[in-house]
Amino acid sequence: MKDYTELKSHLSRLDGKSYKAYKDIKDGYRYPGFTLYIDHVQGDPFADPSRVHVRVNQDVAGFPADTYGSPSREVALRDYLTRAFHKACVKFAKGSRGSGKGGIITIDRPGQEILERTSAFVNDSFVEARFVMGLPAFGRRIAGSHAIEMFFDELPHIIEESLMFKNLDKEKLYHHVKTSEDADALRNSLPEKKLVGFVADSAVLPRKSGIDDRPMKGDHVIKFTAPHSLHVSFQLPNSGEISGMGIPEGVTLIVGGGYHGKSTVLNALERGVYNHLPGDGREFVVAHPESVKIRAEDGRRIEKTCITPFISNLPFSQNTDTFSSQDGSGSTSQAANIMEALEAGTSVLFIDEDTSATNFMIRDHRMQELVARESEPITPFIDKVRLLYRDHGVSTILVIGGSGDYFDVADTVIMMKEYLPSNVTEEARAIAEKYRAERAAEGGDSFGTLVDRVPLAESIDPSKGNRDVKISPKGLQSIMFGTTTIQLGAVEQLVHTSQTRAIADAIYYARQKYMDGKRTLREVLDGVMADLHENGLDILHSGLQGDYAMFRKLELAAAINRMRTLKMSQKK
Repeated sequence: MKDYTELKSHLSRLDGKSYKAYKDIKDGYRYPGFTLYIDHVQGDPFADPSRVHVRVNQDVAGFPADTYGSPSREVALRDYLTRAFHKACVKFAKGSRGSGKGGIITIDRPGQEILERTSAFVNDSFVEARFVMGLPAFGRRIAGSHAIEMFFDELPHIIEESLMFKNLDKEKLYHHVKTSEDADALRNSLPEKKLVGFVADSAVLPRKSGIDDRPMKGDHVIKFTAPHSLHVSFQLPNSGEISGMGIPEGVTLIVGGGYHGKSTVLNALERGVYNHLPGDGREFVVAHPESVKIRAEDGRRIEKTCITPFISNLPFSQNTDTFSSQDGSGSTSQAANIMEALEAGTSVLFIDEDTSATNFMIRDHRMQELVARESEPITPFIDKVRLLYRDHGVSTILVIGGSGDYFDVADTVIMMKEYLPSNVTEEARAIAEKYRAERAAEGGDSFGTLVDRVPLAESIDPSKGNRDVKISPKGLQSIMFGTTTIQLGAVEQLVHTSQTRAIADAIYYARQKYMDGKRTLREVLDGVMADLHENGLDILHSGLQGDYAMFRKLELAAAINRMRTLKMSQKK
């Protein structure tokens, strides 16, 4: 460990030298009040910025134990510190100067969700922040004086303002960690009331825009109000009693006219698997943690998935017990997405008719009359949704506006009108009784068999050219894995690029540790998630990474299933 004055002297000596000479500063430096570690030095001013982390001993940082004393509070405090550090970077870092990315000081920036991240850590001994710094240069010559300014003026101010308890807004900090703790408690309480979702009274569900996930503002925004018949209350550890709409287990329809808020409710519930920061409007909108959004996905690759519960007797004797396709249709992809989610362990399906294949969702009486059952390979979802709940305990929340036939299979029907819900279950049942469906049920006596598959490690190849491992996320919705691209645009519950980055490396981790040709995909997923729960996201990489965020096994499964090189065998 070196004294911080040595870094200043070294940077002075490097001024004007070739950029590669920056490599010599990789080390640890003891500052007054904190320790700086330069973990990775970029080789070029246009390369990814250098990776750095700092530690502040708790006798200096001063965070009370009750700010991180439970797992829920710890995650929330780490999130809060990341946000505070980012805000301080914006305030104190002068930003781009010289060539390339020189002058940048920044940290992984959270969105509306509170996620476990590797950008900040806190325990009884220290507080740690991991971030990046763009080492400055003019051309490819070191700008030593600018580097000194970054390390000895800007950085100490950032640390002082963001990692010292005395300098933070205590009221906001405690509100942040308590809100997150309450959301976890609320979500964990759903099963005891036999609920799969909850939307609090006064929740603000609409978002600012399709590309801005912040809450909509203004007098015209209608806050959520639960219908009396679905009204439930919970006692939260910090906020006390909270009331709102509980969504029971089973089959729930969300109906209503266009633009009245059906999909808005479903979208809020989709994100309810995560906690949200105070002021988001969805702080107390929660869903079962193993809920998954399902949609049609034209063109996706499918590998040896049993889709027989939904599709069989395809032309040319195509086998649907071990169905494979390089270019799945709307119906086959939606069937595969459901069966793969069940294989991974989902408990609740979210489905919106707007993003579903019509022929997968319903086959009406007239079409049944025209096209005989033996000539139609698809068993529509309407004929399987109740069996799915009866046989496997998997609930469904379905947004639908075009087919009243679903009234026959629903346990609960919620109507959205002018963005407010009402429970119209009895009215829907009366209509179903008055206008009995002429269509014949085609689902059979049971949902069908769930088949486990075994991933073959040799088909998951991260090598590219001369590199044994080349893995990199390309934004939120794709991963470059060796020479193949994994497309995740239809995996709608991914919310941050840092999740995608962690999933990319988790695939390789799973391949190396668990894919032995014997373990099923479910066993592989469970093994990876257990390791992450016990040891944290750092196990995914040999070096310190400040830009991972926690993901669910459902999204990891989705990424593996979308690899175009993937090979599976079915477990006998």
